[in-house]
Amino acid sequence: MASSRTRQRKLARAKYDRQMARKAAQTRRKRRVQAGVGAAVALALIVVGTVWVLGGFDSDPKDEAAADICAWTAADAANNPNLKDVGKPATKDLPTTGTRPMTITTDQGAPITVSLDVASAPCASASLAHLASNGFYDNTKCTEITADGALRCGDPGGTGTGGPTYTFYNENVPSAPSPSPSPAAGQPALYPKGTVALVGNPPGSNGSQFLIFFKDFSPTDAPAYPIVGRVTSGLDVVEKIGKIKTVDNGSGANVKPDKDITIQSLTVGEMDPVSPEPSTPTTGAPSATQSPTPAATPSQS
Repeated sequence: MASSRTRQRKLARAKYDRQMARKAAQTRRKRRVQAGVGAAVALALIVVGTVWVLGGFDSDPKDEAAADICAWTAADAANNPNLKDVGKPATKDLPTTGTRPMTITTDQGAPITVSLDVASAPCASASLAHLASNGFYDNTKCTEITADGALRCGDPGGTGTGGPTYTFYNENVPSAPSPSPSPAAGQPALYPKGTVALVGNPPGSNGSQFLIFFKDFSPTDAPAYPIVGRVTSGLDVVEKIGKIKTVDNGSGANVKPDKDITIQSLTVGEMDPVSPEPSTPTTGAPSATQSPTPAATPSQS
C-alpha cells in the first residue's frame, strides 16, 4: 500500500516536473522572440535615423533644367553675306536686374558711356555684352545720321544690313500715348535725347545695330525701337557728330555721314546689381556733364 502511494507521488512529481520544464521552455522561447523583435525594432530605428540624417526623407529634388531667359534665332547668313559669326550668347543664367556700363570710344572725341538697362532689356544687354567681348564693334563705322536725330552704328560691314548670325525679339519698346485731340504741351518724348535703342532689320528682328539719339524723338506712328539704355556721359560728342554733313547713301536717303565716324572700341563692364535711378530716360535728356560711368572692361557674356 505504501509502495503504491510512493509510486503515485513519484508519478505526480514527474508530471509536475514535466509541466514546469515545458513552461520554462515556453518562457525561454517567448523571451527569445521578444529579444529578436526588440533587436529588429532597434535596427529599424537606427536605419530610419540614418536615412533621416542623410536627407532620405527630404522632398525629391526636381531635376528641372533652368528656364531660358533669352531666345536667339538663327539669321539667314546664306542670303546675307554682311553677317558676322561670333557665336550666340547664353540663353540661361543671365542677369535680369541692375545696370551695366558700356563704353563707346570713337575717333570723334571723348568716350561715350552708356548705362545698359539690364532689368528692362536683359536680352539686349546680354547680346551687347557678348558681341563686345568678341570685338564685334571694334574698328567699325557708324553708317547713318538719321532724320529722326540719331546716330546709327553697329554694322561691322558698314552697309546698314549687317549684324551677327542671330536675331532676337523686342524688349522695352515705349508705349505710344493715347490719341488726344489736344496733346498736352511739353509731353515727354518717347525717345528723349541720350536714349540708346536697338534698330532691327527688319524691325523687331534685332541684331547688333543701335541708335544713339542726340535729339528728342517721338514717332508719329507706333514706336519700333526697343530701348536698351541711356547715355551717362559724352552726349556732347554725340551732338557734335549729329552736326556732321550727310549725303545720299545710294538709295535716295540723305543720311550717310560725309566723313567716317569710327568706333575704335566698344566694351561692356561688370554688372551693377543696384540701380539707384531709372536706367532708361523717361522725362528728358541726360546731362552731358553727369559723372561718367567707371571705366568699362571687356566682359564675357
